[in-house]
Amino acid sequence: MSITGDLKINLSHSQEAKAWAAKALYRYNVEETGIDDRAPIGAELCDPAGRVLGGLWGRTELGLLFLDMFFLPDYLRGSGYGGRLLAIVEEEANRRGCQRAVVETSSFQAPGFYVHQGYEEFGRVDFGVEAHARIFLSKRL
Repeated sequence: MSITGDLKINLSHSQEAKAWAAKALYRYNVEETGIDDRAPIGAELCDPAGRVLGGLWGRTELGLLFLDMFFLPDYLRGSGYGGRLLAIVEEEANRRGCQRAVVETSSFQAPGFYVHQGYEEFGRVDFGVEAHARIFLSKRL
C-alpha cells in the first residue's frame, strides 16, 4: 500500500474503528503464531427467575484465560459464589487447553479474592487515586 499526502490523526473513541483494528490485530496474531483459538468464556449467577445477578466474563486465547470482568453485588460477596464462578470458568478454560489465567484488578476491588484463589501478583501500576493501583495477577491452571 502506497500513501501519498499528509495523514491525519484524530482523537477519537469510534467503536467501529476499534472493532476494525481489533480484527486486523487478531489476524496479525494468527499469522504470526498459526493459532486461531480466541473464544469468549463466562459464567453467570442467576436468581430462581433467571435474572442475572452477576458473573464472570473473559476470553481464552493462545493457551491463556483472560478474565475481563467479574461482578457480584455487595450482598453476595463473601458467600462462596465468586469462587464457584471462577472455578467453573477456570475448568472450562482448562478443557480448552489453557495453562494459565491472567487478571487485572484495582487495589480497592478484589486482589485478596484472587490471591485466596491461588493467583499471584506479577505487576502493579499506581494510578491517580492516592494509595491505589492496578494489580496484575496470574495463576497456573
